[in-house]
Amino acid sequence: MLPDESRESRAQALPEGWRSTALTVVIPTFNEADNLEAMATALFRLPLPNLRLIVVDDNSPDGTGQLADTLAQRFNQGERPRMVVIHRRGKAGLGTAYVAGIQRALTDGAQFVVQMDADFSHSPRYIPQMLGVMLATGADVIIGSRYVPGGSLDQGWSWWRRFLSWWANVYSRAILGIRVRDMTAGFKLWRREALLNIGLENIRSNGYVFQVEMAYLSEKLGFRIIELPIHFEDRRIGQSKMDVPVKLESAWRVWELRWRHRGRVRPRPEPSALPRSETMHREA
Repeated sequence: MLPDESRESRAQALPEGWRSTALTVVIPTFNEADNLEAMATALFRLPLPNLRLIVVDDNSPDGTGQLADTLAQRFNQGERPRMVVIHRRGKAGLGTAYVAGIQRALTDGAQFVVQMDADFSHSPRYIPQMLGVMLATGADVIIGSRYVPGGSLDQGWSWWRRFLSWWANVYSRAILGIRVRDMTAGFKLWRREALLNIGLENIRSNGYVFQVEMAYLSEKLGFRIIELPIHFEDRRIGQSKMDVPVKLESAWRVWELRWRHRGRVRPRPEPSALPRSETMHREA
């Protein structure tokens, strides 16, 4: 942890809009005991004094839930709790974990919500940049994207893993007819109003296709979308839960999404996701 004086001085250097922003990070966990403490520490070291963390644990056998409770006691020493842990009885799926965590964040008053992984494949250092872009542009959704100019993948990824990721994005974009380049991205910053307009009660995806469904609805409903280039790192510790059967299941469920949301209409003009993404990259 940073000394209080150091953290306060860094916070005072930020624009007022950042210091007063109620931002909540939602992280689902299953067997992430080796990563969670480092991730929570990195998040609370960010120069965002109003940042809160919600961990949604699916009864991890490695004790992630118990560790999360210990960390919550450590980080909740001040007047306002900064960390909440939601315990679920079993492995109920990524999609429902995110929905539970985001609903809790909105209930607690979050104006902005970040969704990300616990394994450092999504670096916390991008969060202030994502928030700054959202506040400066009025965007509804910021996507930490691997597939816009400036984005990159870990060099340790095999050609097969790269191919599967590329294929999943091309396939999803073609079937759903949208322009977001990184359809399967799990690193997003949401404006509160966007999440309320989506209506989380309408989200039924219970696996990694959750990412596709949220991206699809964001563009279908006319949200202002910016894809911000990031470097996607391979997880530091543990094994990926994204195997071939999961990817294949996600592929056929894309057709289900197209059918289920066929009646939802776009209330505003076409979002300028890609041109705006490329502009952000050139100006950086």
